[in-house]
Amino acid sequence: MDKIKLIEQIKQLKGEDTLILAHTYQPPEIIDAADITGDSFALSVAASKTQAKRVIMCGVRFMAETVKILSPEKQVILAAPQATCPMADQISPERVRKFKEENPDIPVVVYINTNSALKAECDVCVTSSSAVKIVSQLPQKDILFIPDQNLGAWVQKKLPDKNIILWDGFCPIHSKMTASDVLSAKAEHPKAKLAMHPECPAEALQYADVIGSTKAIIDFALSTDEPVILGTERGVADYLIEKYPEKQFYHLCPDRLICPDMKMTTLDGLLECVKGNGGEEIVLDPQTSEKAAVCIDNMLKYGG
Repeated sequence: MDKIKLIEQIKQLKGEDTLILAHTYQPPEIIDAADITGDSFALSVAASKTQAKRVIMCGVRFMAETVKILSPEKQVILAAPQATCPMADQISPERVRKFKEENPDIPVVVYINTNSALKAECDVCVTSSSAVKIVSQLPQKDILFIPDQNLGAWVQKKLPDKNIILWDGFCPIHSKMTASDVLSAKAEHPKAKLAMHPECPAEALQYADVIGSTKAIIDFALSTDEPVILGTERGVADYLIEKYPEKQFYHLCPDRLICPDMKMTTLDGLLECVKGNGGEEIVLDPQTSEKAAVCIDNMLKYGG
C-alpha cells in the first residue's frame, strides 16, 4: 500500500478517542499522519489538554514517558518500542542521588531529554527553549546542569554570573558537528543564514546566526526570505524542503545529522498501533511518576 493510502487508513481507523503525536524529527510521512507535531514537551502539554483516551507517540521513549507523566489517566503507546534516546540514559539516577547527598545546597537542573527515573531525582526540568530563562531565575549561583554538556555550556555563556557544573552527557547526533563542518556549509551557501540547535558543540555554534530549539529554528526558517542552513537533525530540513519548495533550505551535514531512533517509526507500524496490535503501552511506577511530575511542575513554575 502506498504512503497516501496508508495515511488515509490510519486517519479513518484511529477514531476520536485516539490522538497521534509526532516529533519534528520523524519522517515526513509520519508527520503527515499525525494530529499534532512539534517539540517533545509541547507535544506532552498539547496531549494533556485533549479529551483523548489513547495517545500514540511517534518519537522516542522519554517523550512517551513525559506524556504519561502529564496525563496519567490516558493510555500512552510508544509507536516504535525500540526507539530510545542515548542521551536520556547517560546519567544514572544513583549518580545524581549521591551528588545531592554531598551537595544539598546545589540544585539539579535536568534537560527534558531524560528518562522519568532521572527526572524523579532532580529539582527542575528545562527544555532547550526555556533553559536560560529558568536557570537565570534560580537563586543559587552554583547549579548542576545535566545531561547535555553542550546545552549547559550554551546556558553558561548566556549567564556568566552563574557557576554551572557540567557532566559528561551529550546528544550523539548534534555533538558530531565541528567548526569545519559549519565553515564548509557557509562557504557552499555564502548567502544563507545558519540556524543551529544548542545541543551542538560551542566550536560549531560560534558561527551560527540563530541558536535555538527545534521550534525556534523552524519559526526562523519560515519567517525569513533568506536562504537558511538548518543545523539540527535532518528530519527538520527534509520536511521543510518538501513542504516549502519555493524557499531555499539546506542541510548541515545531512549524512551525519540523522537520529536512527527517530526513523524507527513506520506507517505500517503506526497502523498496527491504531488497530490496537502494535507499539508498547507506557507504564510507570506511580512514585517515580509523581516525583518526576514535581520536577516538571517546577519548570512550569519558573515559566518553562
